[in-house]
Amino acid sequence: METKRQQKISKLLMKELSEIFQREIKPKGNVMISVTKVNVTTDMSYARVYLSIFGPKQEDKKKVVEEVNGMKYGIRKMLGDRVRHQLRIIPELQFFEDDSLDYIENIDHLLKD
Repeated sequence: METKRQQKISKLLMKELSEIFQREIKPKGNVMISVTKVNVTTDMSYARVYLSIFGPKQEDKKKVVEEVNGMKYGIRKMLGDRVRHQLRIIPELQFFEDDSLDYIENIDHLLKD
């Protein structure tokens, strides 16, 4: 169960990271990235960021996540520039693929048959 503070910080990070991915980060290929969920640890030192990736095949999505994880220090710097007046410590970022849309699509396909 997240505390109120964790929820507020998660929402702030999600908003700012979404803007960063929309305006500043351009991964290779024809890919659109959106931030679907952010979980912050209780001590606010780590944030698990779940990304929904549109465009490439399933194998290419893993490469995009690896590419984004390779840029995580630069992304953290951009995030720090944006939220430096609201947060004292910028959390370490860990990026993961959010496969909930694929899961829902699979269930829909199974129910239609």
